[in-house]
Parts: sequence; structure tokens; C-alpha cells
Amino acid sequence: MLKEVTAARYVAPLTSGGSVPAVVEADDLGTYVVKFTGSAQGRKALVAEVIVGELARALGLRFPELVLVHFDPAVAADEPHQEVRELHAASAGVNLGMDYLSGARDFTPEVARDFDVDPLEAGRIVWLDALTVNVDRTVHSSNLVVWPTRGVAPARLWLIDHGAALVFHHRWEGSDPAKAYDFRHHALGHYGPDVRAADAELAPKVTEELLRSIAAEVPEDWLAGDSRFATPDEVREAYVAYLHARVRSSGAWLPTDFPSAETLAEENARRAARTQRGRPDWLKRVPDLHGKPAAERDWSAHLG
Repeated sequence: MLKEVTAARYVAPLTSGGSVPAVVEADDLGTYVVKFTGSAQGRKALVAEVIVGELARALGLRFPELVLVHFDPAVAADEPHQEVRELHAASAGVNLGMDYLSGARDFTPEVARDFDVDPLEAGRIVWLDALTVNVDRTVHSSNLVVWPTRGVAPARLWLIDHGAALVFHHRWEGSDPAKAYDFRHHALGHYGPDVRAADAELAPKVTEELLRSIAAEVPEDWLAGDSRFATPDEVREAYVAYLHARVRSSGAWLPTDFPSAETLAEENARRAARTQRGRPDWLKRVPDLHGKPAAERDWSAHLG
């Protein structure tokens, strides 16, 4: 089961993300990025974080440790922004924490140009995203970070932020486990991901037993309130049944058609040209005032 900790010190909110998570120090001396139950994305985003994140870890992919964080809004009483204080007040109790990878960099197109990804590793990540219907790991929003960035250990790709995955749980009725999705613009598509090898390696590992053990880690309160299910255990079994059926039908959804880096660059250039044509002349002359280049920003500023 996920370790439980208690928030001891509120460090800072991460206001660039829509869910406004926060960096928090806990009583186990760990530092975590905490996502709150009261955020606009709702508790299903936290359910997706647990199920997909723990599945990634079980399959050997790099994903930060998750913990359940007991949060008392009084810990953040000095937060100056009323909207953030209201979020904290609505999130008293158990929230989700992700181990804070200090100094990690976003896997942006600029970083990707100088970073080599093995086709099998790329294939494993694409395969996981396709299985869990994660629609938010694109060339424009990778939800990948490079860490560590200093020291003797080599820099590696780490997965973060799976709140947009499991899109089927927003509308269970009519959800088809064999449905294919458009993953052509996946953040790792131009690395030639070997998804067939990943499927052969990973699919046999995604058993009902594994899925059931992962679903058991989701707090009951996060599963309550869905009128389609009588109990939290029924919701858990729905996740198990759907994902197990999906992994068995991988031949129907396995993504294999990825554009090259050159094709992506051409598409981006055309998109930028269309955007510029639609702007007034005065806006075209506005300089970039966003501060640091994207490659130098802290990954945590983009969680949410």
C-alpha cells in the first residue's frame, strides 16, 4: 500500500499548473509535490495518477514514489492568495504526494534535441500511454522530465503527471477497451519507439492480480460518489476489468505510425505561421517576456 505521511511544512504553490499543486515537506523528512483533492480536475485525476503511476513502476519504468499526504490547511495558513487558500480548505484530509525530483528539467523539444532515447524505452512509454489512454504526453506537453541533471549518475527520463489518463472513467458507458487513439504526436514518436517489442515484453505482466493490487491502493473516498457503482470495490473492479480487457486487445490499438522529427518540425512551422497571420501587427512585435528558456525551468512548475 502507499506510504502515508503528514504535511509538516508548506514550501510553495506551483501556480503555473491548472490544479495548483504545492511543494510540501512531510514528517518523514521527504519533500513532495502534492496534488489536492479539491482541485478543479477532481478526484478522478488523482485516481489516474495512482493507477497509472503504480502500473508504470510495476513495469519497470521510472516514476517518482507516490505517497498519501495528510494535509491540514493550517500548515499553509500564510499562503497569501485567497484562491489557493480556498483550494487548501477544500482539500483537508488525504491528498496525493509525488516525490520531488529537485532540479529536474522538462523534456522539451530543446532538451530532446540533445537527448538520446533508446527505441525500446520509447516503446515502453508509448505502450503504457496507449494502454492507459494517456492523451497528455505530446510534443507540446511531454509530462516527462530529465533527472538527475548533475552528479555522477547519468540523466534519465522520468514520467510525471498522469491525471489526464484513463479518459474512459469520465464516461464508462460505451467505452470500448479496443478503441485506438491517435498517438502520432507522442513526445517520443520521433525516436522510433519499438512498441511491438514493448507489447511482447509488458503485456504478459499486466495481469488481473497486478491490476487488482494497484487498484486497492486508491483511497475509498476518491472512488465514492459515482452512482453507477454501489461500492468503491465495484469501481476498483471496473478499472481492473477495463484495463485487463484492453491489454488483451492490444493488437487493435497498438500505435505504430509516427511522424519523423522533420515532419513534426514542418507541422509546427505551419502552425506557427497560421498563428502569426491571425495576430494584429502590434502583437507580432511583442517580445518574449517569459523569462528563462523552457529547458532551464524547474519541472515542478509545470505539474498540474
